[in-house]
Amino acid sequence: MFLKVRSENPSDYPAITEVNNLAFGQPAEGKLVENLRKNPKFVPELSLVAEVDGKIVGYILFFPVKIKSGTGEEKETISLAPLAVRPEFQKQGIGSELIKEGLKACLQLGYDSVIVLGHPEYYPNFGFEPTEKWGIKDPFGAPTEAFMALELKEGALEGTGGVVEYPEEFLDV
Repeated sequence: MFLKVRSENPSDYPAITEVNNLAFGQPAEGKLVENLRKNPKFVPELSLVAEVDGKIVGYILFFPVKIKSGTGEEKETISLAPLAVRPEFQKQGIGSELIKEGLKACLQLGYDSVIVLGHPEYYPNFGFEPTEKWGIKDPFGAPTEAFMALELKEGALEGTGGVVEYPEEFLDV
C-alpha cells in the first residue's frame, strides 16, 4: 500500500465529503468541512488528504481557534477536527500519518499548539494531554479526558487558561 499525504485541492472536495460521511456514519462532519472552507480563517495547507493508489481514503483538518481568558486575553491556537478515514482503511496507520504530517505543517506555519476533542486513548499517542493541565476548557461540556492539547513548542500553553472559542461552523455539528 503506497500512502501519500498532501494538501487538498478543489477536485478533492466530493471525495473528502464522502470520506467524512462514511467515517462518521452521518453527514455533519462533511458539511462542517464544506462550511469551514468558506470561513476567511481557513488555511488550505492544513486541510490534508491521504491517498492510497490515487484514491482519497483519509482526511484531516486543522483550523485556527482562540483560547480566551476570563480577563479577555486571547491566544491563537489550532484545532484538529475532523480526522476521518474510510472504514475499510481504518486501523492501518493512515490516521496516524495524517496527524504526524498535519502537526509538521502546523509547526511550519508558525502554530505553537494544537487542541483536539477526541478519543482519550488515541491522541495521547501523539503527545496530547488533557487541557486541564493548562486550565483550558472546552465550550461543549465534553468529558475532561477527551479535551486535549499538544504544545508544538515547549511552554506554548503556559499561563494560557481560558475557554476555547470555535468558529460558529463547529457549533452547527
